[in-house]
Amino acid sequence: MTTLKKTGARLGTLPLAVMVLLAAGCGTQQAGDTAKAHRRSYPTPSTPADFLCPGEDPEPTAATAAATAPSATVPPTDHYAENHGFRVPIPLHGRNRCDGLTVTERVKSALEPLRKRGDFAPQHVQNVLTDLGYPAGKAYQDGPTGVGFLIVIDASPWCVEGTMSRDSTKADAFGGYPDGTGCEPPQGGH
Repeated sequence: MTTLKKTGARLGTLPLAVMVLLAAGCGTQQAGDTAKAHRRSYPTPSTPADFLCPGEDPEPTAATAAATAPSATVPPTDHYAENHGFRVPIPLHGRNRCDGLTVTERVKSALEPLRKRGDFAPQHVQNVLTDLGYPAGKAYQDGPTGVGFLIVIDASPWCVEGTMSRDSTKADAFGGYPDGTGCEPPQGGH
């Protein structure tokens, strides 16, 4: 009987020993440790550094500084920004940013004579953009004295979007949308 008691006692301590070992290991690794170790072993590409492009002003204007200033730290209570983030265009960086600035200036300069004449016909805007060598994009009426346009440049790939009105001609280059498959803003969301 002595042998049975010792074996029973030994078998009873096995689950206790396993539980002690498991408990000793708990809490020693934090949730992000594995991911951090993986990132150290396999670095991910970072956002390319932006630099001054030819013809770009080295001093930021008040409007540029305001646009790049961090927003308020209090999140909106209606979650509008969170729910509509999929509609925020992807910014261009590095050489693509400089190429985008060159294209936007070229487009604005070419459309300026139409604006000064008060010619706000979408087909005329489309003709100017096609004459510049850009693929047929989309030009549309934007009120009685305005035209909006969108150019898809597949070689890069990036997009140029803008408007022309009595007051000004504006254009912006960007890299599509996070949840979209092209230059058109995605529909939907959550």
